[in-house]
Amino acid sequence: MISKSTIDQVYETARLEEVIGDFVQLKKSGSSFKGLSPFSDERSPSFMVSPVKQIWKDFSSGKGGNVVAFLMEHEHFTYPEAIKYLAKKYNIEIEETEQSNEQKEAQNKRESLYLVSEFANNYFQDILHKTNQGKAIGLSYFKERGFTEETIKNFNLGYSPDEWSAFTDHAIKKGYKLEFLAETGLTIDKGDKQFDRFKGRVMFPIQSMSGRVLGFGGRILTSDKKAAKYLNSPESDIYHKSKVLYGIYHAKQSIAKEDNCYLVEGYTDVIQLHQTGVTNVVSSSGTALTSEQIRLINRLTKNITVLFDGDAAGMRASLRGIDLILEQGMNVRVCTFPEGEDPDSFAKTNTLDELKHYLNENAKDFIQFKASVLYEDSKNDPIKKADTIRDIMNSIAKIPDRIKKEVYIQECARIMDISEEVLFSTLAQIDKKDNQNATKQAPSAPKAFDVIKHQQPVKKVDVQYVLERKIIEVLLLYGNRTEDFEDLVLKENEEGELVLEPVVQQSKVFEKVFLDLQEDEMEFSNPQFKDLYYRIIETLNQNPDVATEHMINTVDAEIGNQITTILMEDERYELSDWERNNIFPKHKTDSVSQLVSETILSLRCHLIDQKVIGFQQQTMANINEVNISVLEEVKDYSGLKMLLSRKLNRVL
Repeated sequence: MISKSTIDQVYETARLEEVIGDFVQLKKSGSSFKGLSPFSDERSPSFMVSPVKQIWKDFSSGKGGNVVAFLMEHEHFTYPEAIKYLAKKYNIEIEETEQSNEQKEAQNKRESLYLVSEFANNYFQDILHKTNQGKAIGLSYFKERGFTEETIKNFNLGYSPDEWSAFTDHAIKKGYKLEFLAETGLTIDKGDKQFDRFKGRVMFPIQSMSGRVLGFGGRILTSDKKAAKYLNSPESDIYHKSKVLYGIYHAKQSIAKEDNCYLVEGYTDVIQLHQTGVTNVVSSSGTALTSEQIRLINRLTKNITVLFDGDAAGMRASLRGIDLILEQGMNVRVCTFPEGEDPDSFAKTNTLDELKHYLNENAKDFIQFKASVLYEDSKNDPIKKADTIRDIMNSIAKIPDRIKKEVYIQECARIMDISEEVLFSTLAQIDKKDNQNATKQAPSAPKAFDVIKHQQPVKKVDVQYVLERKIIEVLLLYGNRTEDFEDLVLKENEEGELVLEPVVQQSKVFEKVFLDLQEDEMEFSNPQFKDLYYRIIETLNQNPDVATEHMINTVDAEIGNQITTILMEDERYELSDWERNNIFPKHKTDSVSQLVSETILSLRCHLIDQKVIGFQQQTMANINEVNISVLEEVKDYSGLKMLLSRKLNRVL
């Protein structure tokens, strides 16, 4: 178990915007930051980060919380893993208390898979650097590829011994269960026998954005034609190849800084470019590019440059990936290398300046690239040329931004020597066809005189829920503020009549709320709000100057999400730059006392309404028995509501 002092130090040291900035491209928005949701597919940013409050909220998925909650949601860390990750990031020494056997056994299956993968990663590195076989075969191969010792260690490259079960035997001897070795794909379990999947291969660990080992890629070094040249880990609970990019852990900061991501095909392409100095590079690991992988890049930048080798057939096959990138609303450029060269070989034989110059000079817009690849086959054939133009237009049709579409149409018209009118007409036909296909798949709309059955009733607003939530919001945002509260009190005037007179009293907001609710013996009907209300009051009673947003570090995830939503709603709709335009809106904090009083009075009025309705129902149920006491209570409550309404300046 991690000690409380370590956890407290982590919370005090960790900066939310820095941690999330490693995974999501954030842009300044007033006092907060905004970015695209890492939990859903969106084009308009709804992911908010507040450095002041040290909380985040994703309004597209409803998730939110503190820095630990983000790591648990995004990286699927357990709570201790998230604390350890932050401690490592901020160089905090971890104090741990001894775990019991029950606690060790309680580690979930997913965590076991991570532990096995991390163990394998260390094992393969040890074999590479500390055994004769590893040095003679694995290390010599990497050095022949031109990788330095520093690069080999930086990317955690390793070697799996050319023996049937060396790794499996060693792992079981160290106490790792065969079930998890088999599930990660490191071991092939045949019941009576077990084999190492990556026997005799150099190893490339595949890491998540936070650096956790998810799986492996292994390259064979012999000329065995029956064996695959590259072998990847199979799908598991922690490794989904369609959602992972090789090198993303090493490249994420550079991608965000350069605002561009180079996309290559292989492991060695990534490593060689990185070693040369181009560090904003990732690979799809030999698999066809997927929308999930593109969205991973989209969190860090809107710009992708796809690097192809000089193989024309391979380039044509990869054109489909460009369309996927365009569908995500991203900007894509393409750079090809000379015949016989690939990113690995070109980076190896050129300096950083030469490499950067080549990439800058030869990166083409996707239309120029597509036209140049397809035009060679069609320049002397009008029918093929028409097919090429239609192919390019199909790509343009996938772009969601209308302005970009028009610019690309103009570019296509210039390159292919065809009128813009024809291209716009073609685009309209493509859009119409897509809309027809979408309509066929979607349920048909009801006709004017169709009888619509099973119509969902309009959901009624739960007034009490809204008001109770508003009280929690007031306490979280302004609970420790001192305000002047004006109240109307019944006093006898000189003529002996009872009249309402204003009285001003200074009080802490939380004290005002607590005393007013106590006075009327009001209880929260929502159990979550009730629990949260008493937590806030207790916290502020003990330390009136405490920042209530820090409570999120001490409550469970469900309540923490409620707190985050309330605290971040103000930031989401915050006005910005109005003063610069000589517009000075009244700030919410200018009328806190009024907000508090009105909220409490509104809740009291609502509860009175509920009481009166209850009495009316009771009277109707016993209509033959006139209950004088009930009628008197109704009269009293009606009089009280009239008084409250006068305080609220409302007309009944």
